[in-house]
Amino acid sequence: MAQDSVGGGAGAEIPDAELKHNAIGFLDALVIGLNSTSPAYSLAAVIGPIVALAGIYAPGVMLASFVPMLLIAAAFYYLNKVDQDCGTTFSWVTRAMGPWAGWLGGWAITMTGVLVIGSLADVAVNFGLLAAGLDDWAANPAIRQTLAVLVILAMTAICVIGTELSAHLQDVLILAQVLFLLVFSVVAFYRIYSGTSTLDSIEPSLSWLNPFGAGGAALTGGLLLGVFIYWGWESAVNLTEEVQDSATAPGKAGIWSTVVLLVTYLSVGFAIVGYAGTAFLAERAGEEEAIFAVLAHEVMGGWDWMVLLAVCTSALASTQTTIIPASRTALSMARRHALPHRLAHIQPRFRTPDVSTWWVAGIAIAWYLVVNQISENALLDSLTALSLLIAFYYALTGVACAVYYRRHLLENPHNFLLIGLGPLIGAGLLVWLLVESVNDMSNPENSASGVSWFGLGPPLVIGIGIAAVGVLIMCFWRVQDGRFWRERRGVVDPELVRRRKP
Repeated sequence: MAQDSVGGGAGAEIPDAELKHNAIGFLDALVIGLNSTSPAYSLAAVIGPIVALAGIYAPGVMLASFVPMLLIAAAFYYLNKVDQDCGTTFSWVTRAMGPWAGWLGGWAITMTGVLVIGSLADVAVNFGLLAAGLDDWAANPAIRQTLAVLVILAMTAICVIGTELSAHLQDVLILAQVLFLLVFSVVAFYRIYSGTSTLDSIEPSLSWLNPFGAGGAALTGGLLLGVFIYWGWESAVNLTEEVQDSATAPGKAGIWSTVVLLVTYLSVGFAIVGYAGTAFLAERAGEEEAIFAVLAHEVMGGWDWMVLLAVCTSALASTQTTIIPASRTALSMARRHALPHRLAHIQPRFRTPDVSTWWVAGIAIAWYLVVNQISENALLDSLTALSLLIAFYYALTGVACAVYYRRHLLENPHNFLLIGLGPLIGAGLLVWLLVESVNDMSNPENSASGVSWFGLGPPLVIGIGIAAVGVLIMCFWRVQDGRFWRERRGVVDPELVRRRKP
């Protein structure tokens, strides 16, 4: 496990057992990064709302959303080069900006997993049942929720059994997902140009890539949705201690994940908008992932099960991979005494973080079941709150990159532009989106529930609540065990920069 001496002290202490080094390669990490974003599910969830906002310029909005993600992916790459810690943002922000900011960054990452894992399992079960023709089962909340819990437990067990097994399963799931999406897109394009579309098709044009075509307000709203479809690629970097060539391969996997996602989203986005037309998609913007079920039947006819299975495998894969950053971050925090040390336990046989993994899964299951008892819309509101946490820890990482490398930014244009300015611009864009999200979520009418919690929208209340709980736990643990808070900020070791020149 590579740990430099920057910000040393108590942070250098780690358990005797370590994660399994060189367990997977670059391509495995790339696949895990891709699957963490759940491309098919993400497209199904946001294509309707984005089209409702931007019309034919929906592909342009998805292109614009890629920019801050690429800049933050660069920050992950350069920070990982000098600190291969599975806690990623937690470790880097701690070293660059101090333990308080680092702890909050780690808390945000862990809680994103808790919020989304149950929903992903639910989608996997729902679309799997639809693909199998078991529509009545899919419509039964008790059956669907029971199966979703079983899926979470199964995926968690695979994560604990070993990183190699996880990677092999992800390889199969991404191949199935990409194949089905590719077939869907090819058939859709064929029917557009052959004039056999069953809906009001529009012939695609490169002008759709203009993100400003629909106006500034539409772009802002679309970017808020766009952050969600790219989120998750950093799971590849959370595996840094288990990937071959850990100094560079995980960071490269993260960057390439965003590029592959861009190509996938634009291809499928053009196919969907072209085949269905803007009116059809805008009218069904509130149906979220269900819109893919409708489009699958329109485009594929009796072969619609392929698209349904693509969304199922997408959500299934992401259920597993979303556990990775949350559990690895909890492990990293615990071994540096920022959380109870029991969470740092590593399973001796499989050399995976078993305790933190099961804790993340357990809390995620509890959240999923409890929120579902409130209402199905409450679960959607909890997903909306994700954008607050995502924008926060991504922006924090971008700033940390510039601060961590601060003594080297003026050495050459490369360092200034790619390590300093780029991540700061990405962070600035995400902070702007964070502010816009808060403004939007403050209005209860903009929530899925449409109700008021304390005069605010439920997603904003959930986001504030998670932040408040995090601060309380952080202060409590500071009193219980202050070792982590004795760590000091640092800068990159010049020798590391010269030895691993970007």
